[in-house]
Amino acid sequence: MNITRSLCTIAVCTFFTLIGQTVCAQDYPSKPIKIIVPLPPGGSNDVLARLLGQKMSESFGQPVIVENKPGAAGNIATEFMAKSAPDGYTIGIAPNQTVAVNPVLYPKLPYDVVKDLEGISMLGRVPMVLVVSPKVTAKTVTELIAQAKAAPDKLTYASAGSGSPQHMAAEVFKSMTGTRLTQIPYKGSAPALIDVLGGTVDVMFCPINSALPHIRTGKLRALGTTGPNRLALLGGVPTIAESVPGYESDIWIGMITPAKTPPAIVAKLNSELRRILMLADVKEKLADQGIDAESSTAVDFTKLIANDQKRWAAVIKAADIKPE
Repeated sequence: MNITRSLCTIAVCTFFTLIGQTVCAQDYPSKPIKIIVPLPPGGSNDVLARLLGQKMSESFGQPVIVENKPGAAGNIATEFMAKSAPDGYTIGIAPNQTVAVNPVLYPKLPYDVVKDLEGISMLGRVPMVLVVSPKVTAKTVTELIAQAKAAPDKLTYASAGSGSPQHMAAEVFKSMTGTRLTQIPYKGSAPALIDVLGGTVDVMFCPINSALPHIRTGKLRALGTTGPNRLALLGGVPTIAESVPGYESDIWIGMITPAKTPPAIVAKLNSELRRILMLADVKEKLADQGIDAESSTAVDFTKLIANDQKRWAAVIKAADIKPE
């Protein structure tokens, strides 16, 4: 009898919880939404946040405010997200560096991405391209590998700092090709690219949107792209995987929310983001910035975060990468 009464109580509580969440989602949003961006204004993450925020505001009838919280390789913004109220009014842009690389690069973060945050949706990918300065004679990935093996540690590559996508792409390349390149870290992509253009540094795994103008003018030579497919923007430039089978390293960006956000609100945000990312004008604007629009279910994006943490943990351990 007591067991039956307990089961009934649980069932009733569950029913009213679900009803409450549904009503909550129907009323959501009833006030402004804030999108936290872990990097400064102007980059791919910021572009995504502002474009999506504008469309969400138009649809929801509420202001969507973009707030940039750069610093500590994105850890400041991620900690802020992890400790925010799980009510759907504070959501965050999540590039793979902040939610997949940093958690295994920095051993004592005051939050746990997997436990304290959950995915809403994938938003897009930013392809990278392996470029060399004009002073480097290699015309192909194979020739670059041969040069690197002939003179270990002589060729230098620029990165946007320890754990950055540029750094991780280079480490995967080194591991898979058995080459030794010397990292020259910078505080951001812009100063790194300047020194490659000037010939101070030899090589860079560079986001396509930053590299493309210089490839077109001949100031940089593109040897290969880091994704699984060739890029229409680069014509006949092959993928690195065509010379190094299995190679792949990219920049992906998604949207996250604090853990325990009501599932109905997560579902509503996911549906809205997926709708926006299918719009022709949004796809076009993102493509102009070198961003390939891509959405996913909330569950799949959360799984991607966890799986990529395992992947990069192996790379970081093998290369003995330390935070700066």
